[in-house]
Amino acid sequence: MTKNGPKENYEATLMTLTKELKQLYRNRKNLSWKRLLSFLGAIAALWVLSANSWILAIASCIILISLFVYFVFKDLANSNSIENNLLLISINKKEQAALNHQYFDFLDGTEWKPPLHNYANDLDIFGRASLYQYANRTTSEQGNKLFANWLLSPENDGVIKERQDAVKELAPETEWRQRLQAFGINNRLTLKTETNILDWLNEESRFIKNKFWGILRIIFPVLSFTVVGLYIADVISVDRFLPIMLLFLFISYWASKLIIPDYIRLDKITGELETLSSSISCIENKDFKSPLLSTLKKDFSTIETKASSTIKGLKKILDRLDYRLNPVVFIPLSALVCWDLQQIFALENWKKKNKTITASWFSSLANFEAISSIANLSFNHPDWSFPKIVNEDAVFIGEKIGHPLIPKEKRVTSSYATTGVNQISLVTGSNMAGKSTFLRSVGVNIVLAMMGSPVCAKHISVSHLKVMSSMRISDNLEESTSTFYAELKKLKEIIDAVYANEKAFLLLDEILRGTNSADRHTGSTALLKQLIKHNAAGIVATHDLELAKLSEEFPTNIHNYHFDVKVNNDELYFDYKLNKGICRSMNASILMKKIGIEL
Repeated sequence: MTKNGPKENYEATLMTLTKELKQLYRNRKNLSWKRLLSFLGAIAALWVLSANSWILAIASCIILISLFVYFVFKDLANSNSIENNLLLISINKKEQAALNHQYFDFLDGTEWKPPLHNYANDLDIFGRASLYQYANRTTSEQGNKLFANWLLSPENDGVIKERQDAVKELAPETEWRQRLQAFGINNRLTLKTETNILDWLNEESRFIKNKFWGILRIIFPVLSFTVVGLYIADVISVDRFLPIMLLFLFISYWASKLIIPDYIRLDKITGELETLSSSISCIENKDFKSPLLSTLKKDFSTIETKASSTIKGLKKILDRLDYRLNPVVFIPLSALVCWDLQQIFALENWKKKNKTITASWFSSLANFEAISSIANLSFNHPDWSFPKIVNEDAVFIGEKIGHPLIPKEKRVTSSYATTGVNQISLVTGSNMAGKSTFLRSVGVNIVLAMMGSPVCAKHISVSHLKVMSSMRISDNLEESTSTFYAELKKLKEIIDAVYANEKAFLLLDEILRGTNSADRHTGSTALLKQLIKHNAAGIVATHDLELAKLSEEFPTNIHNYHFDVKVNNDELYFDYKLNKGICRSMNASILMKKIGIEL
């Protein structure tokens, strides 16, 4: 746990890790010398002491070889520590960069971007320089997908409160969060592996329920070791021994051929199982206070043992099945104990014990990763606040609202409030004055609030809202859809949602931009009246100052805001501040003159 700010924390952590890394490299050098000396010492002991006493020579050699093996294992542990240290250094350097809005090394979530969504495209939820890339720190594919789903679907009030409490608990736990993240980086857990495991678990066991295989599994090693014993006792000759052992080998080979389909399905997943086991162990060894984290942790508890140990057991079975890749080891084991058959029984017994609980391990780990990601976002932004979720309809009250993807030193904040249905905020303003950015600031902060995250604002009170936007419209050549028709389709979805009373909060930017000004004004006016009539709420940005006059007809429903621009010697100056009232200054003619259009 840390009491420092994020910048100071990452700097201090990097200093500590760098110091530890230097010591680990010194340890590696020392262990190399110790291995060499113990090995040479064993050879020297045999050479020198054998002349006087073979017993002393062999005893000395055994001691020195044991030391050599000990130093080998110490070096392996040291190498693992170096690898883990380098991962933690990388994590802290990336977080340092992210504080300066250099976060493009993180996954951008493009694969999770839905082709059609209420707001994902308009609010830059996925892709380069997106909210997903800025906030997500999950390492497993399950965590990546879950975090994407949280950004796309607002949660109910109870879940939001539970997540907020969990995030508050994990935010200061930087060391633990980074350790969990580091475990998942090298062998990232994939959905394919989860699917393979769950499909295998749901298949009928072919061996443990078959009496023939059960009998063969027991009598095979009994007979083979009996034959070996008879051969050693010189009861049977080599002429009989070899054919019998070849027969055992043939039977074992036949059994192995039947086992291969199960082996192939679970082949090459031991690295991911190590990731799963280590990550879960990291969770098992920590106590949690918040109800959500405590409940998720319980999913890793089994009747007999911890989930991490159970997964290690599966990994060991698969490691033993991989002995088939080493003929020197596999052939004798096959001839003596029908090795693959023994392992498939162990595998199916593992399946029998853990069939009903394994799926929850993947989902609970994904939840821990996603919550940890939000906690990281909270830690990196101590000036952000946790929103208050209110029970009233269509409430958004924000003080000093900013866009999280704009660097703090460049970010201009605004305060804004709307309460109740039948309320439309009409925002006018010059080009580049900040209208679209303001709409996105409100939208992104609602998305963050609805997933249980802190928000980029001094304070926000918000109802449970479903954001629906029409801001960034493009044509679709594949579907032969023009920009105008694409916008009409989007507006149709919004109208349907309003009619269905889906508690949508609308963000509309320059509606009906693809048609002539007369039709645009007529259509926009009709749409706004329709939205008010059917209890809609939201923000509409426009250049059409005539629309602002609707506030005279609907003084309690339409409220005018604007972003201003100051002009001095044909130079434009923006303050990007939201103001009440209608915009009186426009800049299009100045911008057109600047690019050479003669007006």
